[in-house]
Amino acid sequence: MPGPAATLMIEDALQAMVRKDGMVGCKYEKSKGLIPMGTHSCFGDFPSDYLPEGVKSKLKAAQRARTALLPRISKSNSDPGLTLNSKIQGFSWNPHLPPDSPPHAGARKRQMVPSSPFRDFYDRRDLPISILHGSVAGKITWKVDLERLDYHHFLPIFFEGLREKEDPYRFLAVTGTYDMLARGGPKILPVVPQLIIPMKTAFNTKDPTIICTVLKVLQTLVLSGDMIGEALVPYYRQILPTFALYIGKNKNLGHLMDYAQRKRLNLGELIHETLEILEAHGGEDAFINIKYMIPTYESCAKA
Repeated sequence: MPGPAATLMIEDALQAMVRKDGMVGCKYEKSKGLIPMGTHSCFGDFPSDYLPEGVKSKLKAAQRARTALLPRISKSNSDPGLTLNSKIQGFSWNPHLPPDSPPHAGARKRQMVPSSPFRDFYDRRDLPISILHGSVAGKITWKVDLERLDYHHFLPIFFEGLREKEDPYRFLAVTGTYDMLARGGPKILPVVPQLIIPMKTAFNTKDPTIICTVLKVLQTLVLSGDMIGEALVPYYRQILPTFALYIGKNKNLGHLMDYAQRKRLNLGELIHETLEILEAHGGEDAFINIKYMIPTYESCAKA
């Protein structure tokens, strides 16, 4: 059975074969400015004078795509951005809409994935991990004993890497996070406050693949030690808003069967599972705090 990181790699390869339009994969998302471009080589970026013309045009196109994702305000009616002249065009993002049409809220629109510190640490060889080549299921090797590892320093860095979509960064971050949670024991609880910002940043990308990855890690985090679920209750307002956006994102197949359910990529079901785990291990105040953030959630505890 492949691990979580290997499952993501297999799913990417499957989507590349199924989708013949080429609108999947890291190369396509880089061209659209959704994920970081990365460096030109393992030694860094080349000087601009030595770049081929084809590479220059790709970099410029990616920069324009990233700029187009940013909201902008225009004072002219000819610009498709947000206009200030509400009497003529209203607050319309699309010039082809009627004059008084409101803009799309864009609550579920994918955002740019910011570059993670994990990528920088790995490029500088500051992380005590390396890929174990030749492994069938995909493994990493640790250069130090996990029991002697400084969790206050390394665990937040690995959580930052969960929003990576390019290998080997994603493979190392996901596999390393699960290894540290499996053998962390009592050293995980004091680090919980430092894990909130990395998870919130990953949720704010609005990328379903990244959200599913972080949800699975969050479930493992809650189950990895005592009192961790209760320690997360004060931070529900930071991590649960994205849950409310996607809690209804299910596959309505009727009488058909979802043969990909073993991959656990159904966002709605994964959110329900995570909320039930948070309620079961969050103590007596967990349900009321979840209900405050997600009014449609119903308790899984027996009356």
